Amino acid sequence: MTFKQLFAPSDMTVGRPWEKIVLFTLPMLIGNIAQQLYNTVDSIVVGQYVGDNALAAVGSASPILNLLLVLFMGISVGAGVMVSQYFGAKQREELSMTIGNCVTLTAIASLLIMAAASLFVRPLLELLDTPESIIDWCTSYLLILLIGCAGSAYYNILCGILRGLGDSISALLYLLVATVLNIILDVWFVAGLNMGVAGVALATVIAQTVSAVLCIIKLCRMTSVFDLKPRYLKISGHYTTMIIRLGLPSGITQAIFSTAMIIIQSLTNSFGELVIAANVIIMRVDGFAMMPNFSFGTAMTTYAGQNVGARRYDRVEQGSRQGTLIAVCTSATITGLIVLFGKYLMAIFTSTSELVTLSANMMNILAPGYIAMAVTQSLSGVMRGAGDTMTPMWISLITTVAIRVPLAYGISFLTRTPELPNGAYQCIWISLLGSWVIGAVITFFFYKKGGWKKKAI
Repeated sequence: MTFKQLFAPSDMTVGRPWEKIVLFTLPMLIGNIAQQLYNTVDSIVVGQYVGDNALAAVGSASPILNLLLVLFMGISVGAGVMVSQYFGAKQREELSMTIGNCVTLTAIASLLIMAAASLFVRPLLELLDTPESIIDWCTSYLLILLIGCAGSAYYNILCGILRGLGDSISALLYLLVATVLNIILDVWFVAGLNMGVAGVALATVIAQTVSAVLCIIKLCRMTSVFDLKPRYLKISGHYTTMIIRLGLPSGITQAIFSTAMIIIQSLTNSFGELVIAANVIIMRVDGFAMMPNFSFGTAMTTYAGQNVGARRYDRVEQGSRQGTLIAVCTSATITGLIVLFGKYLMAIFTSTSELVTLSANMMNILAPGYIAMAVTQSLSGVMRGAGDTMTPMWISLITTVAIRVPLAYGISFLTRTPELPNGAYQCIWISLLGSWVIGAVITFFFYKKGGWKKKAI
């Protein structure tokens, strides 16, 4: 493979399925790990240079941030499905219209988020009973990230387009550049300029904007595959509706997940700053542990989308089996490493021994769930790539709202004692493990049922 071919779109309708999936997944996995470094470095820097309360503030802000960014999630998923299927079907005009409409929709969504940020951030934090000791930090962190959301939005959506075209290398390269920049700015703004939590937010905004610009430059040069002319930027009712129809279920899924996380965050807040900080550390490590699952899920979406576009359903099913097996083996390996080296991972974030021990013990509860999530993400990716974005949404709705939230509050209520007036804090992670395992069983059932085969655009 030549250097030029490495950065070219990849046709996944030919060749050995497992090889295509792995070669596509590896750079994306590295990229996802690098992207996770954004939040992780934020947490490490504020935890080491500002303190545990600042660490808790960054974590408490995350569920609200995710909730307000669901518009971009919807556009990204809808775009990825359409791009992969049109690319697989070799339909240049339709591909160009899809990408152009995505660029315009992202601009509109960014303006809406920026307008909403100043109105809703502080009231939401107060509604969640965010401790007074961290609420000001939470507010400033969220406002900076949301007002500067255009960079993050364009990066994620344009990378989704590149992956839909089979190019996961370019997205990786641009992200690595931005990640290095983010780390340098984090340390400079916080340790050097004493900007605190606001400094890590500003560093993230600048780094993500750089990565977005690099993605735009790359897309503008891909004239052999599609056209990015002004006429394609004009909103088209057909393509916009299709993007929203395919992406809305995933956006709703993310909104449901984020709302549930906000509800759970309210429960977490009731256990005090130590448990809040432990949850932040766990979620940062969880981000890395979940990366292979998300990467294989995205790879399966692109793989299934291109092959469904080419009407190669035999390759879709073959690749589904092979990709899911590889994802499960990868996740099982990572789970073992987490159990063995958990305390060392937690110690990166804080020097407080009690916090390290608490975080490591709770991470051990979650560890087996990553294997279940490998199944869920891979098979959900296949269904989404085929155009069935509704089924994964309903599964997420059931597992998150009907299972996790009631389970968390139920365990909390049943374990209340005079010594533990709010119940056992382990309920936060036991409920998450339960929802993951049940979600894997339901996803496997609907994949085998095969309704997704009838959803191609």
